[in-house]
Amino acid sequence: MNRINFPLLLSGPMLRRTEPTRITIWIATSHNCEIQAKLYKITMKEDPHSFYYQPLVIQNDSNTIKLGDQLYIHLINITPCNEKEFPVGTLLGYNLFFKLDSDLHDLESLGLLSMEHSNSLIYGELKYPTFQIANTADQSRIIYGSCRKPHGKGDDTLTNGDHILEKEYNHLKNRPHALFLMGDQIYADDVADPLIRVLSTLGKSLIGQDEQLHELVPQLSNPPYHTALHQINCRQFIMENFCQFTSSHAQNHLMKLGEFAAMYLLSWSPVLWEVAQENNLFESFENALEENHLYFVFPNEDPFLKKHRTEETQLRNRFEDQQEALISFQHTLWRVRRLLANIPTYMIFDDHDITDDWNISADWKQNVHCSPLGRHVIANGLSAYWAFQGWGNDPDSFHDDFILTMNSYFKTPGKIYEFHEDWVNLLWNYSAWNFVAPTHPNALFLDTRTQRGYDLEPNPVKFGHLISETINCPSLIDESGWVSVTKCLYDSGWKSGSPLMIVSATPVYGMGLIESFLHDYVYPLRVLGLEVQTSFDFEAWKYNGKGFTEFLLLAAEWNPSPCIILSGDVHYASSVFSTVTFASGLKLEVKQFTSSPFKNMSFSGIWGLIMKLVIGMNSLSRKNKMINRICTPSFYIRRVKEKGDTKSNHFIWKDELMYQILKKESIIETKNNIGLLTITPVEMKNSLETYQKE
Repeated sequence: MNRINFPLLLSGPMLRRTEPTRITIWIATSHNCEIQAKLYKITMKEDPHSFYYQPLVIQNDSNTIKLGDQLYIHLINITPCNEKEFPVGTLLGYNLFFKLDSDLHDLESLGLLSMEHSNSLIYGELKYPTFQIANTADQSRIIYGSCRKPHGKGDDTLTNGDHILEKEYNHLKNRPHALFLMGDQIYADDVADPLIRVLSTLGKSLIGQDEQLHELVPQLSNPPYHTALHQINCRQFIMENFCQFTSSHAQNHLMKLGEFAAMYLLSWSPVLWEVAQENNLFESFENALEENHLYFVFPNEDPFLKKHRTEETQLRNRFEDQQEALISFQHTLWRVRRLLANIPTYMIFDDHDITDDWNISADWKQNVHCSPLGRHVIANGLSAYWAFQGWGNDPDSFHDDFILTMNSYFKTPGKIYEFHEDWVNLLWNYSAWNFVAPTHPNALFLDTRTQRGYDLEPNPVKFGHLISETINCPSLIDESGWVSVTKCLYDSGWKSGSPLMIVSATPVYGMGLIESFLHDYVYPLRVLGLEVQTSFDFEAWKYNGKGFTEFLLLAAEWNPSPCIILSGDVHYASSVFSTVTFASGLKLEVKQFTSSPFKNMSFSGIWGLIMKLVIGMNSLSRKNKMINRICTPSFYIRRVKEKGDTKSNHFIWKDELMYQILKKESIIETKNNIGLLTITPVEMKNSLETYQKE
């Protein structure tokens, strides 16, 4: 395959951090170019479809990172002149200008400011992409959700956010102020068969060279790995044995920086899909079979012939199903790109952004850390997260030494030179991914993946007549992590007693009936020697009572009023209201709203059926009923029959929680969904939407 030449704009523009003193816009280009912005204050004329555009006097500061020969990531920082602030509660619009040698382009000349163009970024009669900075005295509206897999089941509900803006773009009271993406923006571990070779080819052209993974694992330059590494369905054995990953869906796991980058670009913009189609990168199953692009576990020879044919049938069915899902995903990507250009967006990783078993246990972390290739893949995933997600959340939080180390490595990505170890160590040891978004209320985004604590004390487990001991599930944030989080919160200017949103990828209050089912009926399988720790999701906060208690106690000491928690991850939506009372008399009231998934319905198959049966049997008993629990001095969390039943018990804290009705008398939504939270000084209203058809 010859080098692919890409159009100038690969993805974006994407609005990132917006506040009265600075506006940040993210964009990815194929060439290094000078980028300038113009900003306009927009007011409506008497005709509701006509607008005045008043240019604002601004300063531009563009920061650029070169990830590869044809991949540049830019953050355009716009600040007001004369130390004034940008107007709040007002419609603002922007245009971007690109100078490449003697050529000058803007969003209009690139075809993005015309409704006649299929990739238009504008709404209605507006001339530019627009947004508003929230007026803290008024209501705030937040769109939120998580878990968006291109070949996931169902339609992409992130497009509902675009439908909302399309309807409310000139009604500032109803127009959403921010979008929260709360994890699994990409699926690095669960990649579709028809997509992996496309990602590899695009990634190689974007970066300009292929990563020399055999420098980390010499065996990869020898058969069968050298060939298998470039085949579909080939990487499960490599990820398990050379990276020490334990994911069961690693057949096409992303490994190289270019692959991670290409996945982000394909997730947020239609541009690379068009490039891939123009260059005939997508292939049919028959062509992949003929060209030896498919990896088979069983050889096509005796005595494996029958098993090979069964495997081929299974691969064909999976390939073709995923192919259909990817075609559907492409059709609405223009809406996602337009949404991201017109609303400030803040995001945090969860497991699938890197790998689905990321730091799931102390043993996993140690094993992967001791694997040169495993360390490298994690560093690639975190590098891509930083460039595509983390950098725009709070650019000032990344110090000069961090940027220097990243820049030094990106000059020769994948080659094991002097900067490689510095780069890997920087990302493995980095401890400041959490941040505070300047929304109203402020939003504290938690890193629940890299700051975990691992409790090695024995935990009793009973399965039938068998009794054994096992280790506890991890605390999602350890003590030093909470010190960092608290400093981050107060350094942002947030004051105790003020409203606060806490974004935790994993719900602080999960659906107890689901978590209890896993804990009571699946977790004890460890007693029989089964490795269920990495086969089922035991990453709810409550699975580590000590860590859960530390979170609740610290939140109570912060004293937010109100305390709002937004979550995703679990592939269902729910709302839970809780009042926590500590033995000391300290209290915390929590309203938690969970929205998941955008696109990845998961309640299917045997476990999905069992879960639905459990939900059906228990939801009626929990609807409109208060649930009372206590946490014992040994950090065991258990239900009590009645509120007064806690009087005779020693406890660290007790809580009363109630699941809220969502719709159709249900307390849970398992279809693809997206959340919209409206906050005013006197009330909160949460709504969930499933896919809106075109």
